[in-house]
Amino acid sequence: MELKSYLYDRFKIIDQECIYSERVYFSEYFRCYLFSRQFEECHFAQENESLSLKNGQVRVLHFQTEPNAQGKLVRCTAGALFDIAVDLRAWSPTYGRWVGETLTPYNGRKFWVPPGFTHGFSTLEPDTVTCNKLTDYYGPECDRGLAGDDPAIGIFWSVVADADTLSAKDRKQPLLADLPAYFSWSN
Repeated sequence: MELKSYLYDRFKIIDQECIYSERVYFSEYFRCYLFSRQFEECHFAQENESLSLKNGQVRVLHFQTEPNAQGKLVRCTAGALFDIAVDLRAWSPTYGRWVGETLTPYNGRKFWVPPGFTHGFSTLEPDTVTCNKLTDYYGPECDRGLAGDDPAIGIFWSVVADADTLSAKDRKQPLLADLPAYFSWSN
């Protein structure tokens, strides 16, 4: 397991080796003790999978507040996606800053989005499948979001977000300036 670090103290891209042959490829995409050594105690409560049918489909920035704040280990099992995370931890030196990474089944990358960050993506191919391992269960009362086109954040999406690809829920998300401080940063 090889880690790629960004400016963020807890945010990483995980590169793992894929073994290819003329018939198949194989990748061990998760091992608890390796993950725990690099990040935090390993506990995943839920795993989700989603299929995006269209190229250029955008899912803007979603997160959960306490008591169901979630970390996400994201991977792409079909198609390709541009994955985004934004730091929402008040008083963090990187508050409101974003990072993005292209994930495909062939590059073997996983995107670790810790609690206190929001997550979104845009598809780069039709029929893209996204899998998320989550550190807590979905709690509808804790479900929140952030506008993906907030100029204060300045996300450069890999595709233009067509209003037709956004859900009604995603079109109504608040700007960062209007978001309460749900998370705080500590050294």
